[in-house]
Amino acid sequence: MGVLQDISVQLEPLAQRFFQLGTASQVGVVFASAVGLIILLNVVQQIFFKNPNEPPVVFHLVPWFGSTVTYGIDPPKFLKANRAKYGDVFTFVLLGKKTTVMVGPQGNDFILNGKLKDVSAEDIYTPLTTPVFGKDVVYDCPNSKLMEQKKFMKIALTTEAFRSYVPIIADEVTTYFKKNPDFKGRSGIVDIPKKMAQLTIFTASHTLQGKEIRDQIDETLADLYHDLDMGFSPINFVLHWAPLPWNNRRDHAQRTVAKIYMDTMKSRRQRGDDGAQDMMRHLMNSTYKDGTPVPDHEVAHMLIALLMAGQHSSSSTSSWIMLRLAQHPEIMEELYQEQVKALGADLPPLTYEDLAKLPLHANIIKETLRLHAPIHSVMRKVKSPMPVPGSNWVIPDTHTLLAAPVVSATDPAYFPNPDTWDPHRWEAGNPNAPTSIVRSEEDEEKFDYGYGLVSKGAASPYLPFGAGRHRCIGEQFANVQLQTIVAMIVRMFKFSNPDGSRNIVGTDYQSLFSRPLEPANIRWERRENA
Repeated sequence: MGVLQDISVQLEPLAQRFFQLGTASQVGVVFASAVGLIILLNVVQQIFFKNPNEPPVVFHLVPWFGSTVTYGIDPPKFLKANRAKYGDVFTFVLLGKKTTVMVGPQGNDFILNGKLKDVSAEDIYTPLTTPVFGKDVVYDCPNSKLMEQKKFMKIALTTEAFRSYVPIIADEVTTYFKKNPDFKGRSGIVDIPKKMAQLTIFTASHTLQGKEIRDQIDETLADLYHDLDMGFSPINFVLHWAPLPWNNRRDHAQRTVAKIYMDTMKSRRQRGDDGAQDMMRHLMNSTYKDGTPVPDHEVAHMLIALLMAGQHSSSSTSSWIMLRLAQHPEIMEELYQEQVKALGADLPPLTYEDLAKLPLHANIIKETLRLHAPIHSVMRKVKSPMPVPGSNWVIPDTHTLLAAPVVSATDPAYFPNPDTWDPHRWEAGNPNAPTSIVRSEEDEEKFDYGYGLVSKGAASPYLPFGAGRHRCIGEQFANVQLQTIVAMIVRMFKFSNPDGSRNIVGTDYQSLFSRPLEPANIRWERRENA
């Protein structure tokens, strides 16, 4: 009783002070006390009530928010720091959801090659992608139907198609830099990501969707695609339904772009087969396994998805390539000399076959994707409890799984001097060459998930295009597009940093797709013969 009396005596002045406060102040005190109690209970639970059957949880103060802020500021830094502290498998709280991370090649394989009964991409990404792409495609349909849709698009991306794409892309690049007012004269300084975003959407729309759609990009579609792009804001994982201004613009843009595509298809049918071999024509003539023709609204939505998904990756990667070339002007000169030696001093019109003669051009893309992967985190919803190999842990179906190939792609265990941008590391005998675990595409096991043989390749530290059933079908197109853009720009310009330094800008992680922090300026100088 003596202890209780002492506590009572000590609390009495506080109680008197509380009742002397105004109502608003009293509410504030109660609220602050409640928050403090919640935080205290959360800390106690983490310290004294750890679950031995689940991976360690990253320490956090506020329950629902958890590590959301620190993860969101710099995901790779957050993941690497906690890997060093907790190991390759750990859990953190992201917007109220326990998210279990598995890094390294085995983690990549565990998550990206997970079976449909165990993991789901649809449950994670549908709220974000369906309002942007539209109904009945990608994650808004059964997985079996998605595999058929991927097969439709993959079949159209043939060698013959790529052969026709290279001159189109080359012409788009040449025309763009001739007409753009920011590239008038002999030299200048420009914010390069904005230019690469325009250039990649021009080249992708012309090759994949035809000249008729490409001709509308400048007039109508550019602003609409920007509004669609805003729908990929990470906040829309939880607020995709909200009548917010950017969501209203997203929905209007989705309806408008889809109608443009459907009107174009109607017009093309009325005119008859014009012989065009673009993706729109191919999808218009495609049929599901059950004999059902692909409806026009699904064709339109697939075209939106194809352009949007590829646009982000190619725009980001091409921007980083140009920034890296400005950081290393000597590499840009090597690229120019590679073309001169392989193709001739007169630099004839570029062809698809020429790309195979330019290995450094290919390695530039490979190395840039290693350091600047457009997607830093790949998530899956756990559908049934999953034992973690080599441990006593089981990931419950209340968790989200997160793979981070960006971490293993910069791990010194696989890539010597991992933070150094060295396109020559992909050449045999280079001291920075990756270890033997980083296998070539030809050496990987192949599997057909329903859209043709693809490399499983998930047990690798280097996965710039993903792995498993959701591996990117646009991988070959992206390489053709990027190599052609790089080759044509190298023919016209020399790049350097405006201040003459070797610095590189930071990364903006505030979008779902990683990209350079803007402004990201480079200095360009036109070549004498350009």
